[in-house]
Amino acid sequence: MRISTNVGIGIDRPKSVAEIIAEVQQAADLGLGGAWWAERLTADPLTAAVVAGLAVPGLPLGTAVVTTYPRHPLALASQALTVQAATGNRLTLGIGPGHQRQVEAALGTKFDRPARHTHEYLSALIPLLRGEPVEFHGEIHHVSGQIQTPGALPPSVLLAALGPVMLRTAGELADGTVTAWTGVRTVASHIVPRITAAAQAAGRPAPRVVANLPIAVTADPDGARTWIAEHFGASGSVASYRAMFDLEGVNGGADVVVVGDEGRIEEELRRFAEAGATEFIAVPFGSDEQIKRTLRVLGALNQAAADGGYG
Repeated sequence: MRISTNVGIGIDRPKSVAEIIAEVQQAADLGLGGAWWAERLTADPLTAAVVAGLAVPGLPLGTAVVTTYPRHPLALASQALTVQAATGNRLTLGIGPGHQRQVEAALGTKFDRPARHTHEYLSALIPLLRGEPVEFHGEIHHVSGQIQTPGALPPSVLLAALGPVMLRTAGELADGTVTAWTGVRTVASHIVPRITAAAQAAGRPAPRVVANLPIAVTADPDGARTWIAEHFGASGSVASYRAMFDLEGVNGGADVVVVGDEGRIEEELRRFAEAGATEFIAVPFGSDEQIKRTLRVLGALNQAAADGGYG
């Protein structure tokens, strides 16, 4: 299992472009497996990935995730392939429909039939990313065009999928899933079996399963969980996350984060690997000192995994 990190998230404050580049450079220097961007109301993830990717060669880049409702498939395909061409084809494109509150309140767009929206979106996006001409007319999406970007290979596409219908779509059409607020038991018993079965039924390769969670190396795990509850307590009111917490048998996000000393962190990440996760995106949190300590530990574990000694 590869261990990567989220960059540019700006939990306490927005990060400047220079700070984001520094985070990506730090990830590379510490031996982490990749840099991933979430979409927040700060720097655009794909633009930031280009800028940081040009400044820091070699490190895999990804989005976890960019939302589909504000982006026509032609526009997203063009942007993603531009990132590929500029960065030497290092992008994993994680996408998802987002959440009703986010889409309707921020965009003024009806969050209508998200499962149908996503299936149609991927049906048009995947061939566009291969550079093929697309003439697609569904119930929701209409796409007519072709994107040709010299030097760009189709990026791996992951779908933010938690429920059974979305996991089936991810297995059938995408290269895997990227999860959020999903504990290790739910990854093992719900996420991996469902997406794997869907991929097998569609004759596709084994899917990538990318787990995305806050993590901290700390001597005060209870304090760390309290910090998460204070900053991300609203996650429990999002229906898709609530369903995952219920499957895991926990109250909320503070109960699924990975916290503890170095040994505990290694043990928990090993459990994710054994559950079938192919990559773990760490969202380090807390004080600057705690974040640096966490990233150092994770970099060492990722290097051990790359050398065959872990995960």
